[in-house]
Amino acid sequence: MNFFSHYDYWVMLFLAMSGLFIVIARGNLIKKLVGLAILQTSVYLLYLAPGKIVGGTAPIVDAAFTVYSNPLPQVLILTAIVVGVATLALGLALVVRIREEYGTIEEDEILRLDADPADPLSGPPEAQR
Repeated sequence: MNFFSHYDYWVMLFLAMSGLFIVIARGNLIKKLVGLAILQTSVYLLYLAPGKIVGGTAPIVDAAFTVYSNPLPQVLILTAIVVGVATLALGLALVVRIREEYGTIEEDEILRLDADPADPLSGPPEAQR
């Protein structure tokens, strides 16, 4: 078995580990969302890699073709891409709202502001008005 015979799985593994590292190691919320998007891309590749059959054609019944590719992985990935884009858009909208409320998008600063009782921003929104 050759290393390059399954290069698509190695790319998927690299993307998954990179995305997971970014999500875990970074405190910036935008960087966390980018890491999540990279991790989602690796899952797309994981589903698409075995979906292509060498010599297979689209599943159109004809006497000239005997080997067909399954279109289900492509359909599932198109759906996953739409869900991923919607999730990313919602995450970005939440980051904008968090930035308006706390003045930062760094996770450690947000946690510090929530934990500090002397800070006027740490109380409930009704007490700030």
